Amino acid sequence: MKAKVNGTELYYEVSGKEGRPWLVLSHSLACTVRMWDPQVAALEERFRILNYDMRGHGASAAPNGAYTLDMLADDVLGLMRELKIERATYVGLSIGGMIGQTLALRPTKHFDKMVLADTSHTQPPEAIKQWDDRIRTAQTQGMKALVPPTMERWFTPGFRESPQAQRIATLIADTPVAGYVGCAQAIMKLNTTARLKEIKLPVLAIAGEADPSAPGTKHIGENVPGAKLVMLKQAAHIANVEQPEKFNQALRDFL
Repeated sequence: MKAKVNGTELYYEVSGKEGRPWLVLSHSLACTVRMWDPQVAALEERFRILNYDMRGHGASAAPNGAYTLDMLADDVLGLMRELKIERATYVGLSIGGMIGQTLALRPTKHFDKMVLADTSHTQPPEAIKQWDDRIRTAQTQGMKALVPPTMERWFTPGFRESPQAQRIATLIADTPVAGYVGCAQAIMKLNTTARLKEIKLPVLAIAGEADPSAPGTKHIGENVPGAKLVMLKQAAHIANVEQPEKFNQALRDFL
């Protein structure tokens, strides 16, 4: 289904039984709702799930221009208003976790818990340079050129050639350049470090031990008051796909 939200058409899927507690799922950069298939299958009996394609991704519109984390957070709230969701648990991975932090730092009562997965709280100068390089590659060579280096960061060597990982590779290649660039520019401005202590919601910080962003997720887990930190062995950035059973169990324990 699609809805015009915050000036942009967003694609979304709703699953699970009516009347159950809501979960909102927010995927990684260069992915779509399909990234969350292992979690939807495991949790839709207990929850009503809103799974959406971020602006610039999948079946959602991909407007040109830089996006911001506040803009992407507004998209989430707008979609919740459209569907009359008053309160939900938010689950975000990578940029989805950055959007989650942005929402958690707002004076909103729309969320009761937050899962911040394989994400970070800031972008140091060396990371910003890497983003500049990736943006340049996307604009000059297309998204297929970014697939090999992205897969190296996102999955451990033994998992990269699996059917599950290759489905993610297809999502990366199919991401609109405008959406990738817009969201990358939003990521480059991330800086919640000094405000993590202001987050009052219960938080699960979860990451694959082999994820390059694992130190950032660990910092969140150690600096958000009362947060729970879970590190998954034999998993990198897209830990929910590489270790779905362990990821799902951590979700169940937290939820």
